[in-house]
Amino acid sequence: MRHSSVISRRVAAAAVSVVLASGAAACGPEDAGAKGGTSGKAAGAPQKGGTLTVLNNEAQSDFDPARLYTSGGGNVPSLVFRTLTTRNREAGAAGTQVVPDLATDTGRPNKDATEWTYTLKEGLKFEDGTPITSADIKYGIERSFAAELSGGAPYLRDWLVGGDTYQGPYKAASDGKKGKDLASIVTPDARTIVFKLRKPEGEFPFVATQTQFAPVPKAKDTGAKYEEHPVSSGPYKVVENENDGEHLVLERNEHWDPKTDEERKAYPDRIDVKSGLDEAVINQRLATSSGADAAAVTTDTNLGPAELAQVGSDKALAARVGTGRFGFTNYIAFNPKVKPFDNPKVRQAISYAVNRTSVVNAAGGSALAEPATTFLPEQKAFGFTAYDHFPAGKTGDPAKAKALLKEAGYPNGLTVTLLHSTAQNRTTSPEIATAVQEALGKAGITVKLDGQEPNSFNEKRWSVKDAPGFFLSRWGADWPAGGPFLAPIFDGRQIVTDGSNYNHAQLNDPAVNKEIDEINKLTDLKAAAARWGALDKKIGEQALDVPLFHPVYKRLVGKDVKNVVIGDWTGVLDVSLVAVK
Repeated sequence: MRHSSVISRRVAAAAVSVVLASGAAACGPEDAGAKGGTSGKAAGAPQKGGTLTVLNNEAQSDFDPARLYTSGGGNVPSLVFRTLTTRNREAGAAGTQVVPDLATDTGRPNKDATEWTYTLKEGLKFEDGTPITSADIKYGIERSFAAELSGGAPYLRDWLVGGDTYQGPYKAASDGKKGKDLASIVTPDARTIVFKLRKPEGEFPFVATQTQFAPVPKAKDTGAKYEEHPVSSGPYKVVENENDGEHLVLERNEHWDPKTDEERKAYPDRIDVKSGLDEAVINQRLATSSGADAAAVTTDTNLGPAELAQVGSDKALAARVGTGRFGFTNYIAFNPKVKPFDNPKVRQAISYAVNRTSVVNAAGGSALAEPATTFLPEQKAFGFTAYDHFPAGKTGDPAKAKALLKEAGYPNGLTVTLLHSTAQNRTTSPEIATAVQEALGKAGITVKLDGQEPNSFNEKRWSVKDAPGFFLSRWGADWPAGGPFLAPIFDGRQIVTDGSNYNHAQLNDPAVNKEIDEINKLTDLKAAAARWGALDKKIGEQALDVPLFHPVYKRLVGKDVKNVVIGDWTGVLDVSLVAVK
């Protein structure tokens, strides 16, 4: 989809935070099938009661629905904030589907998908027992436009009529009226809400899963302080929020009616979220599972190679490891504006020279990374269409690479510089860069490594003016569909000259732009997925990047945790389904 430059600046950060904070996009401890499954291997059926402990590295800061950037409603946030739609709480591929939450369906579009109408379910209530109305949802969205509550997903600024100039309900409008509403959100009655868009958006139901669609009662809005005690529409309410989300305590919302909520099971009576912990400490506590840690999980900490080796020798521990896949691709990016990468044969040569086996090993091994030859992740929801335009086998084809270099005018090879991050993240880090360097060396390509600390690295690779010709990068989608994966990277109208630019190749192909617009008109998501897959395959012919691998997530749970369900939307366990009794 064609997003505004603001959206482009946010989406990559979101892709990472989906994995970390939301736990945002699958299978259980035994890896039940290649792409999906559930666990819950503590003995007995899940029952209500007890306290679930969540041990995290990163704090759940900005606990305000306007400021959260989460996919599918998030993980911990989804316990407190319900939205018009949400992710399907099922394992594997079924978990990529969007389903109703507060609404009776996933939305009713007009003929050209420029208007979407929702009807709220009956019997919805806030934690204080007052009814949830369409006006509460409208207000919740409007406040997300306020500068003091920035940080959330910015799609609506680009999509809603008037969204690009609206400044929220707190600031006086140009006519002097404070709190003027956004006219493109209409609430004809207490249960109906209508959204009027500037252009067709067939994936609007996915956007309606974002926490900005959570209802907020205007009378209880305390602005920037709202995060300290947001009014719950979900199964739990916030009773403690210490140190900006470092310690959250949630207890049952007695006015939540499970008859109106088919997605959340809400088994535990209490949820205690403790953050700011070292990742090694988190995994050690989960492995030991003593005391309260026996009923603990994490929503942001993966097992590393060394820890997986330890787990592999312990059957009891191995039975408590959940495996998930989130739509994410790690790749080499080319900037064809920089020589010699303006020559397609040079880009093709590098594509053939890459040794994906060594790259996967550098990423932690086959348990944590799967080789990629497509930009889209290997999930049906994205429209995955298999292709390998430059088949190099498992370990690269240096002979083919040398032949292409000769055709490109470099019979004696060439020297290039690869930008990478110094962060030890096993995605854009020195290990991956070194693996690429060694493989290309066998094809006569001398690679000089340019390691930069994360901030400098990001500034350079996201700059139109200063972007190098050759660098490591990664991308993840805000929801499981091809639009938020391909459009920010390959839509020429999203090239940002004065901010963060994610269209690394600066591709501005009218045919690609037109096809993106045509797919966005489709409300049949299966048909749209097929078109996204075909577009990915077509763009791939230009060798504008080299897909390297898709990550796999491995996470431990405490020994008393039951009903672990991991869907492909998030790739990690869903806390709304976990039980400890």
